[in-house]
Formats: sequence, structure tokens, C-alpha cells
Amino acid sequence: MADLPEMLAELQSVADSPKKMLAKYLAQGKKVVGCFPIYTPAELVHAAGMIPMGVWGGQVNPSVAGQYAPIFICSIMRSCLEFGMLGKYKGLSAVIMPILCDSFRGMSGAWRVGVKDIPLIALIQPQNREVDGAREFLAAEYGVVKEKLEEIAGHKISGDAIENSIAIYNSHNATLREFARAANRHLDVITPKIRHAVMKSAHFMEKAEHAAKVKDIVLKLAELPEHKWTGRKVVLTGITAEPGDLLDILAENKIAVVGDDLAQESRQFRTDIPAGQDPLDRLAGQWLSRSACSVVHEKTSARPDLVIKLAKENRADGVIICLMSFCDVEEYEYPLLAKTTAQAGLPSVCIDIDQSTENSGQARTKLQTFVEML
Repeated sequence: MADLPEMLAELQSVADSPKKMLAKYLAQGKKVVGCFPIYTPAELVHAAGMIPMGVWGGQVNPSVAGQYAPIFICSIMRSCLEFGMLGKYKGLSAVIMPILCDSFRGMSGAWRVGVKDIPLIALIQPQNREVDGAREFLAAEYGVVKEKLEEIAGHKISGDAIENSIAIYNSHNATLREFARAANRHLDVITPKIRHAVMKSAHFMEKAEHAAKVKDIVLKLAELPEHKWTGRKVVLTGITAEPGDLLDILAENKIAVVGDDLAQESRQFRTDIPAGQDPLDRLAGQWLSRSACSVVHEKTSARPDLVIKLAKENRADGVIICLMSFCDVEEYEYPLLAKTTAQAGLPSVCIDIDQSTENSGQARTKLQTFVEML
């Protein structure tokens, strides 16, 4: 077994350069299917013997995406389209896109026109999850995705294969939850950037492979004496906490991340796929079980309560709201989130997240001021 710094450096490299993983899997003769955020049925790709790989864009100043995507669209969507049009996703056999908001509705058409060499598989996840037929409808949608993946893979996807993939994904979820708990006992080693890298790297690796590496990290952490952190502790909430410079600023100001409600991180593994008889129905059941997320419609938002609970359980000093530029669903929830955390006695600060720029000067000033307030 490698030593801990080497293990962490490996996952940091994967998170920083996912294209290396794409090249690795293609060299092994495997087909790779891109999975747009936030929630895609990656288990179906896995069950087909292909590699599901996250498509989360990145820091780029768009030069061609403006042909089809206005400047006021979600910056993740815009950067994904930019990379697709520039050929950065070359090698993907297809991409799966869940239509979860207005930005996705426009992006599905823009992708088909702007990135003709990578087929798009779109699906609708019903927002009215309480109505009769919602689960049946989504299972049928997943059935269509399954058929299209079978065409790409060149073979049928059996029910047993899907059940096996579900087991692997649920096990991976448990492993990441275990890592999050272990990380809080070793905040001197698991810095904000390293914590982020361990979780983000999961989007670009086969899940059993990633879980095995994370389990080794947890074992190595258990060999270390528990660290008593003397700096500030925060919980992050939002879509993502990038660019990496932002996480470096946290470390510079002795701020540790002890929990998160980020779509790119913990929202991915906090809800397991429920038990059941039919694998597609089980996958649909996971969507119906998701809660406290800005893209999931609920009569009463459960997200503020979840963030407050997460902060109190981990003795956080405050909350950092990572607000994705032009993300309508996140912006709608921000006022309630800020108000509710304040009422709970939790200071919060809002940091603008924009993948079209790497200028973190404003974030640095805000965070320095925030630390002084805690």
C-alpha cells in the first residue's frame, strides 16, 4: 500500500486532470459516456460495461460557446458547451443530460447543434414527485436511456448487471460518507482542497476502483493520532466550490471544511438507491428520495435545515454559500438559506462562483472579513 501523501496526490491529479483518466480508459479499449450534472443514471452506463465520467466544465473564458449560449446562462453549462465545441471531450461515445432546469432545456438543443460528434441522451426527471405515476414515468425514461446505451455498447444490459452496479454505487456512497467522517478527525492533513479532490475524483473513475483507493486513505488516516483543529470550521453549500484558488484561500485563513452540501460533492453520495424488485424502479426511487437540493422541487425547502444540522453536528463556526453565477435555482434559495442560518445563530457569507474567470480577489477579501467576524 502506498503512503498517505502519495494516495492523496493521486486523487488530486485525477481531479485536476480528468482527461488523463479518459485517455487511460480509452487505451484499455473501454467506451466512456459523459454524465452531465447533477444527477444522471450512471449505474446504467456502468452496467453496460462502459465508464461513466462526469462532465462538470471547468475554468475557461468562453470563446465559441456564445454562438449558442448567452452570457447569462449557468457558467457550468456554458463551459461544458465550450469544451465540447473545442473538442476537449473527444473520445466520449455519448453524453447523458438530465433536463433539470431552464438552462438544461436550452443546452440540450445547443449541444446537438454545436457538438455534433458526441450524441446526446436527454432525459426528464419529474419535479412533481408526489403525483401518481412519477416513479413509473421515470423508470420508463431510464428504460429509454438503457436502450440507447445498449446501442452504444453493442449488447443488452441485463437486470443482474444493473443490480450489481447498484450494489457497487451504494457501497461507494458509504465509503465516501466514511471518508467525510474520518477527514474531520484529521483536518491538518485533509485540507479543503484535498477533501474536494477526493470527492471530485469520484466523477472520473470507475466507482469500485475509486472506492478501493478511498478505503485505503481512510485506513491510513486511522493510523494517525486525532488532530485538534484550532482554526475556524465551516460548512459549504452550493453547486461547487471551485476554482481551486478558493479552497487555497480557505487554507491560508486557517478555515477547515467539516461538512458540505455541494452538488459536486456530498449531494452525490448522501442518498442511496433503495431496495426493490425491479432495477429501473429502484433507480427511479433514488430520485424520489432525494431532498434538500436546489434542483429538487419540494413544497417546503429542507435545505436550510440540513445545512444547519450539518453545521451543528460538526461544530462549524459558519456557513459559506457558494453561489453559482446565473444558476436560477440556487439564487431562488439563497435568501431563505441566508435568513434561516442567521436565525440559527450561524454566520454566513456568499461567494460568487463563476467558471469563466479565475480572479479570486473578491472572494479573498470576503473570506478574510468573514474570519474576522467569526
